[in-house]
Amino acid sequence: MFLDFTNWQVSNNLNLLEVFFLVNSLYSLKYTGSSYARKNLNVQLNQNIYITLMDHINFAIQRQSQGIQLKNALLWEIKKFYHQEYLMGKYAIDLLNEKLGTEFLEDEAGFIALHFVNAEYNTTINDTFAMTNMIQEILELVKQELGIEFDEESLHYERFVTHLKFLVQRLYRHELLKDEEIEFARMMENKYPEEYECSKHVAAYIEKEYGSKIAGEEIMFLAIHIKRVRMTE
Repeated sequence: MFLDFTNWQVSNNLNLLEVFFLVNSLYSLKYTGSSYARKNLNVQLNQNIYITLMDHINFAIQRQSQGIQLKNALLWEIKKFYHQEYLMGKYAIDLLNEKLGTEFLEDEAGFIALHFVNAEYNTTINDTFAMTNMIQEILELVKQELGIEFDEESLHYERFVTHLKFLVQRLYRHELLKDEEIEFARMMENKYPEEYECSKHVAAYIEKEYGSKIAGEEIMFLAIHIKRVRMTE
């Protein structure tokens, strides 16, 4: 089914289809400015974003006209875990504020960012909220368990967060790793006992809160990342 947004006007200067293509263009262009580092943002997007993002922007504009500003409880996590998508959302609200005279705050940038996350990973808004919350809870558990503070600027921390993002995605897709590297997992348990024990507690937390059993291979990879991130504390 083809949906024609070209006459869906929100002002004399801009329609919603133009908003989408201006934001979407960031994924295929290198953008240089005070808020962006030069980088390629090419990713594969689920085509449903054409509908969901347009719908979200339309309701956001309606809320704005009624003086309603929603707080984004996961804004900090979105900015940390989905930084590129947040920059896309920030660009979108800057565009809307400039063209329409709206006064969207960064909370709205976070909400828009979630639509890009959904389009990248084929998840729903509710799933993305839950996944983001799970990542934060796992990070807190590791910090408390080992009594450490993360160096959030380090490469090891960035890789740890990326690993957690893929872990929770596999969990939601029911594609968790199987126990195919049992001997290697046992070797890691002997080599990094504290990190491995911490990983087992993470697995127990996931099983208790989300009902998914984490195999030894997943625990092993968690332990490796935890060990690496501890090296930078």
